Amino acid sequence: MEKNSPADRLDVRIRVARIEDCASLAQLTNELDHPTIPELVSERFKAAFPESNYALFVAELPSGELAGFIELVVERLIDAEPRVDVAGLVVSEPSRGLGIGRMLMDHAERWAIERGCHIVLLRTNLKRAGAHAFYEQIGYEHIKTQKTFRKILA
Repeated sequence: MEKNSPADRLDVRIRVARIEDCASLAQLTNELDHPTIPELVSERFKAAFPESNYALFVAELPSGELAGFIELVVERLIDAEPRVDVAGLVVSEPSRGLGIGRMLMDHAERWAIERGCHIVLLRTNLKRAGAHAFYEQIGYEHIKTQKTFRKILA
């Protein structure tokens, strides 16, 4: 198989996340401006992984360092075709531009198809123009602009 991206030449490995990755996952999550600490990531990790409609994959460098992750959730709703939502994607600052994001998205698309989903949906903050360009470059179409609301329950 021909190596097409710098990430391929670096021998980046996409694998399922493990509990011992939580400190690195917390660090990567902080790069998304979603502040957290390893202990919270570990708690959330343990709660999420028994779910069959959930996956968390990491991009591991030959050094063992994590260069990024992608978090996926299958959505099966009555008003839409089954889909996979990209709940989170981050590539570490020093690893950006090497093709790692594309590798993670390719892996997500294969994972979606294996689960009978032919749609991958993602949301990204309006301020992330670089991410928008990346998604369009790999074939994603901007379909909607919306507001997000939340309520924190005590």
